[in-house]
Amino acid sequence: MPIEKIIVLEDDMIIRKHLEQQLRNRRYDVASASTIAAAQELLSKDTFDLIFVDVSLPDGEGTDLLRELQTRAVRPLAVVVTGNASVQLAVDCMKAGAFDYLIKPFSSEQIDVTLKKAEDFSQILKVNQFLTRDEHEDSGLELIGQSKPIERLRNLINRVGPAQATVLIQGESGTGKELVARALFRKGPRAGAPFIKLNCAAVPENLIESEFFGHERGAFTGAMNKREGRFELAHGGTILLDEISEVSPQVQAKLLRVLQEREFERVGGSKTIKVDVRVIATTNRRLEESVERKEFRQDLFFRLNVVPIPVPPLRDRLDDVPILAHEFMLRFSRKHGVRVKGIADEGIKALMSHSWPGNVRELQNLVEHAVIMSDEGGMLDRESLRLGAGPTPGEFRNFETAPAIIPLHAGEVSGAPVLGTADQPVLSLAELERRAIFHALEHTKGNRTHAAKLLEISIRTLRNKLNEYGVSSREDTDAAVGE
Repeated sequence: MPIEKIIVLEDDMIIRKHLEQQLRNRRYDVASASTIAAAQELLSKDTFDLIFVDVSLPDGEGTDLLRELQTRAVRPLAVVVTGNASVQLAVDCMKAGAFDYLIKPFSSEQIDVTLKKAEDFSQILKVNQFLTRDEHEDSGLELIGQSKPIERLRNLINRVGPAQATVLIQGESGTGKELVARALFRKGPRAGAPFIKLNCAAVPENLIESEFFGHERGAFTGAMNKREGRFELAHGGTILLDEISEVSPQVQAKLLRVLQEREFERVGGSKTIKVDVRVIATTNRRLEESVERKEFRQDLFFRLNVVPIPVPPLRDRLDDVPILAHEFMLRFSRKHGVRVKGIADEGIKALMSHSWPGNVRELQNLVEHAVIMSDEGGMLDRESLRLGAGPTPGEFRNFETAPAIIPLHAGEVSGAPVLGTADQPVLSLAELERRAIFHALEHTKGNRTHAAKLLEISIRTLRNKLNEYGVSSREDTDAAVGE
């Protein structure tokens, strides 16, 4: 519920007490004040969602407080309460920042209408603020292709989309799981409601609970104001839990409760919040194997896996490669202002013979690079697509096939990697990082957990880096001996 805490600023005690009681009967947390100074003190100590403001007060005009509220980074919606029904006063209050206007005496039904308008507006405002902060842009593409696997996927989406059931989308990195989730959302009855995404692998473990459920002011260091979590923002709509396998066991237990009861408490709060959301989760790992290794709760897996949707890897739908490549070529030509005639036959043959361990994302990256490096009016060929000179980093199917030693300088050395000397080319930090990661994995024979310890990074960070390099998301090779 977006509106929770309300201030009633009214100097008439009878009206103030009546309005307070009306709001408390509707289960709002209410604080009252009879002067502007008292209201300002309340606002300095806590975060409020709504304030009812009388126009004429002992220490000033309510419109003065409205103007002062507009200077605050976090401010409540304001509803003006007055006995003066003049049009000019209503216009002045709206210009000062009022959200709505109530004329005394007002009925219980009028209060209900005002509260409903405020809650709807607050929800829209907070969702829009979240979407504005989200820098990730959807690719803007539908599920492109004409192969049998992609047609089966489309048919499944058409069937599952209109339902309200929880969906678990499984597939390798880069296959387009988020596109499937968005397609399900557009097909469903909540298409006009919020679609809120949370990448579980990208959020630090100590903040993931706050991202899910929000927090109260003062819940932890740096929590200066109350904040709604993703589940609240998605109320009435759909929430996408991307890479759900990366959630810690502690948060898994709380997530299970949300799926079962559709309720939770914010971090640092005691009030139970009920939400109505459709949950769509994605993972690039085999959750069944994670359950067997007791890394993922079995009961949570069952709750998520109501309707499983597997997304085929690109190597299983090679007929779609030319279609996708052409679409990417057109899009990146427009984006980068480079006119490209097309893709040469040898380029198409190279694309069709590639194994695509990085799936559609790898194809997209290769085509974008080729377009950027292409001559004006040129053709994309095998060389520009970088498919003619051996495997790219993303083509290592597993770490047993990786080079025995990946030195940190451009020349060949034996033994431990070194930074190189003055007469050797200087590598970028990104390349040094990539080589260090593959060297650590070779040193540990593909054991990601041990490699992460050698590199002094978390296993989550290592997985994210490997996803960037296009390495297939094979489970850790040390699963048999435990982590």
